[in-house]
Amino acid sequence: MLQAEILDDAEALLAELGARGLTLATAESCTGGLIAAALTAIPGSSAIVLAGYVTYSNEAKTRMVGVPAAMIEAFGAVSEPVARRMAEGALAESAAEVAVSCTGVAGPGGGSAAKPVGLVHLACAMRGHATLAEHHVFPGDRTAIRAATVSAAFQLIRRALPTEPAA
Repeated sequence: MLQAEILDDAEALLAELGARGLTLATAESCTGGLIAAALTAIPGSSAIVLAGYVTYSNEAKTRMVGVPAAMIEAFGAVSEPVARRMAEGALAESAAEVAVSCTGVAGPGGGSAAKPVGLVHLACAMRGHATLAEHHVFPGDRTAIRAATVSAAFQLIRRALPTEPAA
């Protein structure tokens, strides 16, 4: 179940995007569609959210949002280059103006010394702007890590928006 704070934040983000006339797509791995679920839980979200790609497998990342298999092999699925390409691919495939992506290790297993449980790479691509990327190591269990990722994705989208809305 999505936390009330996340739904409130989703509603506020949709209002910000709507005021700017922007549409959004998501490309999600470790969250399994929770970013899109939070956004689409809000009535009227269909005017802004154009698509959500759940690219849980490496093959889906390649097939659905165009992440080159060689990139995944070189950097791993949980990496900044893959997160960037996921966002850029979602942007291209959906025709949205903004796309956000995440890939990470939600646990409880699957972590390593180099990529611990809680490591999440996020990216936000926006037409006409450089793609932003960041990473976090979130504490907690699988549920907490995934919820923190949704919140971080919303904040990254906000940081990607130009300071002045389009006229």
